[in-house]
Amino acid sequence: MIKFNRFTLDNGLRVIVHSDTSTQLACLNILYDVGARDEDPAQTGFAHLFEHLMFGGSVNIPSYDEPLQRVGGENNAFTSNDITNYYLTLPVNNIETGFWLESDRMLSLAFSEKSLEVQRSVVIEEFKQRYLNQPYGDVWLLLRPLAYKVHPYLWCTIGKEIKHIEDARMDDVKAFFKKHYTPSNAILVVSGNVQFGEIKQLTEKWFGTIPTTPKPVRNLPPEPVQTEYRNLSVQRDVPSDALYMAFHMCSRTEKGYHVMDLISDLLSRGNSARLYNSLVKSNQLFSEISAYLMGDLDKGMFVISGKLLEGISFQQAEDAVFHELEKLKTDLISDMELQKVKNKMESTIVFGETSVLDKSMTLALFELLGDAEGINLEVGKYMAVTRAEIQEAAQTVLRKTNCSSLFYQALKH
Repeated sequence: MIKFNRFTLDNGLRVIVHSDTSTQLACLNILYDVGARDEDPAQTGFAHLFEHLMFGGSVNIPSYDEPLQRVGGENNAFTSNDITNYYLTLPVNNIETGFWLESDRMLSLAFSEKSLEVQRSVVIEEFKQRYLNQPYGDVWLLLRPLAYKVHPYLWCTIGKEIKHIEDARMDDVKAFFKKHYTPSNAILVVSGNVQFGEIKQLTEKWFGTIPTTPKPVRNLPPEPVQTEYRNLSVQRDVPSDALYMAFHMCSRTEKGYHVMDLISDLLSRGNSARLYNSLVKSNQLFSEISAYLMGDLDKGMFVISGKLLEGISFQQAEDAVFHELEKLKTDLISDMELQKVKNKMESTIVFGETSVLDKSMTLALFELLGDAEGINLEVGKYMAVTRAEIQEAAQTVLRKTNCSSLFYQALKH
């Protein structure tokens, strides 16, 4: 049970405080409710570019990293299709430095042409290194627009194309900041060896005077139900053939999410999992195979991906996967098999909440999903999943007409 207190500033900033006396560290985690899905389709990659710009210094603090490192702190951030999350950890007696740094860049990021130029170059280089010049790097640049036709999940966090980053102008960047980087669109979680009263006082001191704008209203086009099998074949200079199968599923807040999460574990978690047992060990079609959820906040994707062994055709491999999925649809799984994956899930959740940083991130996410208290209800939701629900979800989601397959073929030298 993770205990916490909460309050909201007059400017709309939601604050959660979790006290953990077992550590001498403190963590500040700020989640901004903006991700790649909030971008203009003609200006993608902005949320991620912005994550980089946030480290380019603010009006009063030219270098973000230096003051933090001087007091023994560390920081980082990440962008997804749904959120942008910034976090720092530092010794608890230096916690005010964290408040000073985070509040100043929320209030007055320094918009310099030099910073924009530097970060633009960094992001373009990252696009090339991670997505274009790395084996299997462009998989999501291909698979997302195959699976999605109208919802903005059809592009990656890095953006649709490098040109969008190259063309980013200062006015566009400032408008993006003004719209999304506002107290009403942020959740601050402070955890560690801290007292609620002290954190409330520091938050009001450093964040209370930041002016706010109304929280942006999100009005995204819903993805139409997929009714036909989709397939794309590409050839690339990679070590081995790879198969990717994406199925549309429910959003993170729907009941079916926990069912599908357990199905991914039934299929591929550990050496006794179904896909591994059948397709890697017994029939030797794949060298490796996994099933996972993208964890999207809107209706997301359930993905099965694997590397094919030499001499195995894509059709053979895909048919074998569908054969395994058919078993989940036609036969109820045993109580024992279901209990086994539930136990593994429970231990993952419990062990994933040991550090103050992990707890801060998870509390922020659940607050965004509707209520931070969800962190304490998650295990119960997995435990409540029934065998019939597993079968029903498999029948609904894991259909061929709901599948987009990418055949990623290795060039023959």
